[in-house]
Amino acid sequence: MPTWGELLNEIKPKTGSDGKVIPGTDLNRLRNKYLVNLSELTGRNVIAYYSGWLKPGRKHNVDINDSDITGFMNALKGMDCSKGLDLILHTPGGIPTATEGIVRYLRTKFNDIRIIVPQMAMSAGTMLACAGNSIVMGAHSCLGPVDPQINGIPAYNIDEQFKQAKEELEKNPASKEYWRIQLEKYPPAFLNLLVDAIQLSGSLTTQWLKQYMFSNFTEEEATKKAENIVTRLNSNNKSHAKHFMRSDCEEMGLIVESLEDNQELQEAVLSVHHTFIINFDLSNATKIIENQMGACYITQQNTVIK
Repeated sequence: MPTWGELLNEIKPKTGSDGKVIPGTDLNRLRNKYLVNLSELTGRNVIAYYSGWLKPGRKHNVDINDSDITGFMNALKGMDCSKGLDLILHTPGGIPTATEGIVRYLRTKFNDIRIIVPQMAMSAGTMLACAGNSIVMGAHSCLGPVDPQINGIPAYNIDEQFKQAKEELEKNPASKEYWRIQLEKYPPAFLNLLVDAIQLSGSLTTQWLKQYMFSNFTEEEATKKAENIVTRLNSNNKSHAKHFMRSDCEEMGLIVESLEDNQELQEAVLSVHHTFIINFDLSNATKIIENQMGACYITQQNTVIK
């Protein structure tokens, strides 16, 4: 596996023995080179879904949203879907209904989807990972809670606030004015909205686990396994940024493959990962959806480059 420095050297211009400057590999060719390497190693299709949300100032289109389906349609055009799919995820998450659309679309094309998480797949990214037949994770990789956020606040926290208000008002009606001030910031029917959001993320994740990851188990076994996992992922984990490391994911019952068990695969996956992170370091890209055949969909702040 090339080191970070070696990858950077690939894109730097060099001076030949004749004194002429030899251009370095551009960012697009660098990414594609290592996507091709991974695909040739596994004999499978590869789609990398990468967000630059960890880079300062990247706010536009870093989440999973309905515009992503265009990128996936672009990636699947002309692809031999019988070879299966390795979907590499690096995302903070996003909209559950948009995630549902991506899962439904991919599952009309592929029976075999392996999710690879080189670093982080959080929130709705975790939901998407649970729609795979298995998840490949390194010792440093993590998933996150799938509890939805309302304006950046965990829906569970808001739900608990409503429950606390109900309990205290029953015990102490004199606290009515206090709770009126606390709760009037929420619009009508807001409680129903957040309860529905909690139930949606949980029901989708349960459904996908049963249908795909646990398809070889009996209905009873699959249901039990899925519900236990969703209880861990879709409950009040105190922080939406909580990291479920590989050992946590294995313990809760997800089917996880250790990236370190296959040295060639590890090197190929991490090379892909590093090329994408370098791309975010050296450009204004906010999201990249790309396959091994060179089909690429990039958003760059308020611009889409296809």
